Amino acid sequence: MDVWVGAFRELLDLQFSNKKIKNVCACVCVCVCVCVCVTNSILSKLLFALPNSPLQYPIQGVIVRPLTATAIPGMSRSIYASVTNVLVVWFEFTGSGETKLTIESSTLLVLNDLLAKVSYTSTIYHINTGDLGINPSFKTIFSVYFCLVDISSQVTIVTKTFLRYKQLRVLLDSIRKFYSKIKVIIADDSLEPESITGENIQHYIMPPAQGWFAGRNLAVSQVTTKYFLWVDDDFLFSEKTKIEKLVEVMEAVPELDVVGGSVQGNKFHFSILYEEGDENEGGCLYRKSGGKFHPLPSYPQCHLASGVVNFFLARTDAMQRVRFDPKLQRVAHSEFFMDGLGSLMVASCGDVTIDHQPKTAENHDPTYNKFRSPGANDVEFKLQLHFFKNYLKCIRYG
Repeated sequence: MDVWVGAFRELLDLQFSNKKIKNVCACVCVCVCVCVCVTNSILSKLLFALPNSPLQYPIQGVIVRPLTATAIPGMSRSIYASVTNVLVVWFEFTGSGETKLTIESSTLLVLNDLLAKVSYTSTIYHINTGDLGINPSFKTIFSVYFCLVDISSQVTIVTKTFLRYKQLRVLLDSIRKFYSKIKVIIADDSLEPESITGENIQHYIMPPAQGWFAGRNLAVSQVTTKYFLWVDDDFLFSEKTKIEKLVEVMEAVPELDVVGGSVQGNKFHFSILYEEGDENEGGCLYRKSGGKFHPLPSYPQCHLASGVVNFFLARTDAMQRVRFDPKLQRVAHSEFFMDGLGSLMVASCGDVTIDHQPKTAENHDPTYNKFRSPGANDVEFKLQLHFFKNYLKCIRYG
C-alpha cells in the first residue's frame, strides 16, 4: 500500500514538526488483504462503510488493475471532529509499499488529506481477474487521544499504611511538592489510628491489622479515575517520578493494564510461566526474578513482564476485576500477579523512578516489625491457598 505525499507541505501554510504536541494526536492504521476474483462477480458492486466507524472505507467492490497503483475511494472527509488550538502540525507514516500502513497526524484535517491519497498496488498479474477487497479483509483502527496537562483528572495515588505515620507524612509532603492537586487515598489498619487530613486526601480507617491485601482492596475500591498509582507509604517522590510518562505508555498501548516503574533504579520485575498439568495433579508455576519478555514498540525502555515492583500505574477497572485476595495479610505481592496471570497485561518501564525513605533507628518500631516479618504459618498458608485455588502441584522460584 502506498501513500502519495509529494507536495503535501504546500497544502497548508503551517510549520511542520516531527515532535508530538500536547493538544491532540490522531492516527489510523489500515490493513488491506485481497483475494483474486472475477470482476463480474456480484461482489464487484461498490459499497462503503459509513464514517460512524469512525473511518469511512469501502467494504467491497474496489477493482484495481494488476501491478498498478489505484486510489482507495471514499477515504477522504470521513472523520468528523472539531479540534482547536493546534499550534504545531506534524504527520508521519510507516508501511508504505507493505500490507499495513500507519498514518499519524496532529490534526484530523491533515489526516483526511493523507487518507485521500492512499492507494493500493496489486502484486499478482492474471488476465481477466482483479483484486477485490472484501469486508472480512479490511480492518481499521482509529484512536484519538489527548495528552493531559492536569494529570489529577486521570490518576489517583493510593497507598496502604500501618503504624508508619511519620513515613506517610513524608510521602505526602513529597507528593504535594510535585503534584499539588492530585487525589491521594490512604487505607489505614493501624492499631491506634491518627488523623491524616489535607486537601484531596481521603483517609479510610480499617479494623486493626486487617492486612496488606485487604487494605489494597479498600483503597482501590474508592478510586474514581481511569488510573491509579500504587506507592508504599515509605516511598519518596522526586524529580524523576513522572506519572505523565507512565500515562503516556498506557494511552499508547491500550492493551496494557499495569505499568511498573523502578524504586531507586531497581525495577524488580519478574516473569511467571505456567506449565499445564493433568486433571489429577494440576500444573506448575515458575516465577523468575528479573524475568521479562520483548520490549514495547516505540518504548524500548519498557518490557513486557508478568509482575512489577510496588510502584506501578494501573487501569482501575482491570485491577478491580482481578482484586487482591484479602486472605493474604502479611505475605503478598507476587501472589496478585499470579492471580492475574492470563488476565492482566503488564509492563515495566525503568525510566520512571521513585525514591525510598532511608531506614533509620528513629523509624524502627518493634511492633511494626512483628507484623511485617511473617511467620512460618503465614508462608505455609499462602502456599496452601495458591495450590488449592489455582489447582497447582508445584510453584518454583528462581
